[in-house]
Amino acid sequence: MSRVAKNPIVLPQGVDVAVSVSEIVVKGPLGAISMAANPAVEVQKAEGVLLCKPVEGAQNANALSGTVRAIVANMVAGVSKGFEKKLSLVGVGYRAQAQGDVLNLSLGFSHPVAHKMPAGVKCETPSQTEIVIKGVDKQRVGQVAAEIRAYRKPEPYKGKGVRYVDEVVVIKETKKK
Repeated sequence: MSRVAKNPIVLPQGVDVAVSVSEIVVKGPLGAISMAANPAVEVQKAEGVLLCKPVEGAQNANALSGTVRAIVANMVAGVSKGFEKKLSLVGVGYRAQAQGDVLNLSLGFSHPVAHKMPAGVKCETPSQTEIVIKGVDKQRVGQVAAEIRAYRKPEPYKGKGVRYVDEVVVIKETKKK
């Protein structure tokens, strides 16, 4: 059995989990998330904890039990605390502005870039060069942050572009004649 799957998932106050044969639904104060249940992994609900156990005889059940446990733990953390990714814009004239569910970016192109936020993901701009993406689904928050970063990745000579706040960009030395 996977070492990750051996750890039980402690359910915080206000989080409710419904486990059925076909799906797992987690509801909390920030929202609800569901995922399709894997037939190779059995999710059991006991007093205030969730346990993920591999089904005997199923192929890859040990590996999948750790994966399912990690995904369900992220779902529980998402509906109780939420996830956020911070991006910063580095470059002269690079600006961001959130208007409802649309993020308007000015990244040095001849046109502004408008990125529509998917359902369940919110975007804030505390300043013109900072973007904060929030949501209950860890995968979706990370995917949206990666899509925004992909509009203008940090370039290696000046470091200009959209980067994660904790990202370190190694600056190359310019070519010499």
